[in-house]
Amino acid sequence: MPSRASQFPIKVLFLCALLLAPSLSLALAPDEIMVIANVRTNNSLALAKYYMKRRGIPADHLIRISSSGEERCSRQEFSQTILKPVREALAKQDSRHPVRCLVTMYGLPLAIKPELPPYNARKLMKPEKMDDRAAVDSELALVLTEKYPLEGWLPNPYFLGFHNQKTLLQKDKVLMVSRLDGPNPATVRRIIDDAIATEKTGLQGEAYFDARWPMPQEAKNLSGYALYDAAIHRAAEKISQGGRMMVHLDQKPELFQPGTCPRAALYCGWYSLAHYIDAFTWVRGAIGYHIASAECTTLKQEGSQVWCKRMLERGIAATIGPVYEPYAQAFPLPDLFFAKLSEGYLSLGETYLITLPFLSWQMVLIGDPLYQPFKPL
Repeated sequence: MPSRASQFPIKVLFLCALLLAPSLSLALAPDEIMVIANVRTNNSLALAKYYMKRRGIPADHLIRISSSGEERCSRQEFSQTILKPVREALAKQDSRHPVRCLVTMYGLPLAIKPELPPYNARKLMKPEKMDDRAAVDSELALVLTEKYPLEGWLPNPYFLGFHNQKTLLQKDKVLMVSRLDGPNPATVRRIIDDAIATEKTGLQGEAYFDARWPMPQEAKNLSGYALYDAAIHRAAEKISQGGRMMVHLDQKPELFQPGTCPRAALYCGWYSLAHYIDAFTWVRGAIGYHIASAECTTLKQEGSQVWCKRMLERGIAATIGPVYEPYAQAFPLPDLFFAKLSEGYLSLGETYLITLPFLSWQMVLIGDPLYQPFKPL
């Protein structure tokens, strides 16, 4: 997974101040969510209704689309069968009570296939034209934005790691998007049930963070792999300081080995490309993600060992991954994501929104956006 640090480094100036700043209280509510189901896919509509009933989402907040049940669709199919009906449904909503979040259900396409030639680092000294591959969910976040460039990524105006970063996007035109999906309908129901059940007791277990190197003595102005490795160290430190659970930090080149991570509640690590390592016994409601290329290329292909699919099969309740090559700096920074989530003020969807660097790009959040695994300390 190329880091692409030379083209678009994420600056870590002001990061410490952001981590120490008071939490945002966005307070996502059920009536601010619309749920998208595919009527051409078995179980999609039933799962949508199940989720809406369990979370008290108004019945008229269901958007029915008719799209391919394949995991990949063309840009034209996305525009006509997904984007258009979602945009029309949002236009009918009461402007006094705006929708802030979309939930894509099992049965919707996962990714948009490329139409532009992919960037080739061997032929170009710099990316004059990038491909337009994207996650369906990442494009839906911009459903309220009429026009924007499709080539490459766009900086997320909500991202806490950018300071005075110019962006074409307006905050009031960006929606949270989360996906309730997985290898089969039973997994989706479990994700929904696990989130609701865990909220009653709070997420309990142990945290596992898998860095590759020791924390550098000089941790300022890092980029690429070094930035994210250091962020894993800082995430472990933040969770440890919070005192909510025991924290395990590994800083050796090898990943956690099979069977070595019991009662796993939180996880972040890297890099085992499309090769899940069965190290974890996930507790109910567990949240984690693995930083590597294309770990969400499929949620359904039999035999696939990509991390998102395998973690869901093994019992995790929420995860994050890219549908293509995202470049290292497209992932939520682990220290930001886990620090904000563990403070207990924000839901999963809100935490993802403010820690995700780019939109119109590759990343997908799988899980209930209302899930709030911790209560404020």
